[in-house]
Amino acid sequence: MRVLTWNLWWTFGPWQERQQAIRSVLAQQDADVLFLQETIPGENQAESLAQFLGFHAQESTSSDTGEVRVRSQVMCNAIVSRWPIVASRRILLPSAPGRPRVRTALMCHLDTPWGIWPMATTHLDHSFDGSPVRLEQVDALADMVHDELKVVDSGLPVIIGGDFNAVPDSDEIRRLTGRTAVKHPNLVFADMWELRGDGHGRTWDASNPYLQDANWPNRRIDYLFVTWPRRKPAGHPSRVWLAGHEAVDGVMASDHYAVVADVRVPEG
Repeated sequence: MRVLTWNLWWTFGPWQERQQAIRSVLAQQDADVLFLQETIPGENQAESLAQFLGFHAQESTSSDTGEVRVRSQVMCNAIVSRWPIVASRRILLPSAPGRPRVRTALMCHLDTPWGIWPMATTHLDHSFDGSPVRLEQVDALADMVHDELKVVDSGLPVIIGGDFNAVPDSDEIRRLTGRTAVKHPNLVFADMWELRGDGHGRTWDASNPYLQDANWPNRRIDYLFVTWPRRKPAGHPSRVWLAGHEAVDGVMASDHYAVVADVRVPEG
């Protein structure tokens, strides 16, 4: 099974021209499950991509507080799947004091050939100094996954893709990956890039022309995680790589590069 996570950069930059580049990258990568951030609900972007691929889509649109609002519009998280999405739920993540809760995590149940496979996507606070908030957000994500594993009896691990806006040695990623005390005993999030990636894996990089004047340094901030413990080999990546790092007909698809992984499925 192939999975991909990608921040699609909402309506920033030459966003209309970027849509064909996004489609070209997704068609070339041929992933089975897409974890997408900053999708455009007003343009039905996730559903449009699903139709293009012949897939199914679930977006984290909210009728109450909405997602991250920019210029009075909304950008969302979404999961696009080759297999039917039979259930989903969304949680609001904590925010900085005095600020509205607009960040979310979306959990979906995919009806795969190996059983109901729970998968989630999220997009954490983007502030350069937002580590304390992101720590609360990863704890909320851990709570969500912990609850999920108690009710889903397929025996399959949870796979998570998202833009975490945090580097691997940050407090929040260390908490997820067991480098420091985890939120729930016996629940750790294994970083697929660390398991099978090659090279630096930077998804935010000055090689991208959109980032020539960026304030942030080169960083690896987009991740694919799989929960531990898990029954081998299900969920273990065999290969992990970057995509979307080359222009398509002169157009870069996004300000982020995508992370793609081939993931092993249950044997037999």
